[in-house]
Amino acid sequence: MRRPSVLFINRVYPPGRGASGRVLRDLARSFSREGWQVYVLTTGPKAIKERDGAIKVMRIKADGKPKRDIMYLWIWWKLLVSSFKLPKTDLVVTMTDPPMTSLIGRIIAARRRTKHIHWCQDLYPDLLEALDVKLPGFVSRFLSKVSRRTMQKADKNIVIGRCMAKHLSHTGLSPQKITVIPNWPDHELGGDAHLYHEDDISIPYIEGSKSYDELLKDDQKFRVLYAGNLGRAHPFASIIGAAELLAHSNPEIEFVFVGEGEGFDKIAKERSKRGLENIRLLPYQPNSRLRDIMQSGDLHLISMKHEAAGYLVPCKLYSALAVSRPCIFVGPYATETAKVLQDFSAGQVVPQGDVRALADAILHYRNNGEDWFAAHEGAAKAGQVFVPAESIDAWIRRAEDVIGYVQKKAG
Repeated sequence: MRRPSVLFINRVYPPGRGASGRVLRDLARSFSREGWQVYVLTTGPKAIKERDGAIKVMRIKADGKPKRDIMYLWIWWKLLVSSFKLPKTDLVVTMTDPPMTSLIGRIIAARRRTKHIHWCQDLYPDLLEALDVKLPGFVSRFLSKVSRRTMQKADKNIVIGRCMAKHLSHTGLSPQKITVIPNWPDHELGGDAHLYHEDDISIPYIEGSKSYDELLKDDQKFRVLYAGNLGRAHPFASIIGAAELLAHSNPEIEFVFVGEGEGFDKIAKERSKRGLENIRLLPYQPNSRLRDIMQSGDLHLISMKHEAAGYLVPCKLYSALAVSRPCIFVGPYATETAKVLQDFSAGQVVPQGDVRALADAILHYRNNGEDWFAAHEGAAKAGQVFVPAESIDAWIRRAEDVIGYVQKKAG
């Protein structure tokens, strides 16, 4: 029997950085191990065709960090045109970078009579306003209409949180078109890390930061860790405010930021401006250091704008749970992140802007060992649920159902 085939489309794919690229790589490799012919259409510093094991990767030339929103439209167009240069596949899977990629999938499905799954990592155009991207009202309404229509036409929409599924249902998308499959932590945080090892890379030093080795050797601190992107949807003002409140009363508490994003440089400026010696900054670390970095945090922070509720789910949650660390989510209650923390008693939820409440929550875990350990146990239980294998297996089963491959195998 002919092997089934799938085309994944996303702007980011390793070695390019980005959470969507990471989970895409994991999923693409898993499909390949299951015997699928796998193609990935993505971007890179130059146009090239290459291989990731048995996966065929086609990259179009594009800036890794588009400086203007209009560039995303150009990338969208190039991805659409390039998709027809690849062989026809049984299934096309679109993601949400660039926005409105679901429309690419719909066009391919209609022209090539293939099946289409839209993997909704972020909900566009709904999220644009939360990211302070202002569009004329008629443009926003048009894009929303196109988005919902293409998602309704898709064979399945896989969303990464219950809050996202609820929002889509309330805005007219048929529940039968929606499946919730959560994202997962890096394989490097689990026992199968050897399957995904990547070579170390050179890490630049940021002025005013601790080195990686110094950070891990310093076990006298109670470390509050923020690891990951600091973009428009992840405000940090409350975190800086809490750090300032605790700087003198509790110098043993330090705030460590590891990652990048437009907010990273702003934090460095605020640190210098306010003289906050309890804030440490590190750039992204190679994957071989990931588990040590994540375990070095006594408490993990996750931040999200209230306006982004139902439009995205921060991946940082699953990384923290994978190393059994309690979390404080600075964001809205009616979200997947808050629900998971509450379901497993793995941390607390603090609303954006309540600096005192955030400082008190950090102090609570610093001073109350029993409550910290209880949240640690809750995180450990959650970490056993949100594992890569469970989500990836569910993904592959859903893809087989969509193309009818399960029935073919049974026959």
